[in-house]
Amino acid sequence: MKDQITLVSAAMAGLFAVSLTAASGSAYADDMAKEKCFGVAKAGQNDCGSNKSKHSCAGQSKVDNDPNDFKLVAKGTCEKMGGSMKPGAAPEGK
Repeated sequence: MKDQITLVSAAMAGLFAVSLTAASGSAYADDMAKEKCFGVAKAGQNDCGSNKSKHSCAGQSKVDNDPNDFKLVAKGTCEKMGGSMKPGAAPEGK
């Protein structure tokens, strides 16, 4: 009986581990479909910043569209949004 409990526990642990791996894999795929877009984040809504930012990271920007702060956006959409792929660069048309 004790061997059956051990076997069932091991099987459940294995299934749990597989489900966690699958979940994290899809999150990784989502991140790979995004790119950093500088100059499009609203104040307090940035995902992070460059080494020229005046704060440590996410959600700490004080001004809209700071060219040193980025927001993750779908690949291929940054320039359409008026942003730049490089920190500190003035977005086109701004």
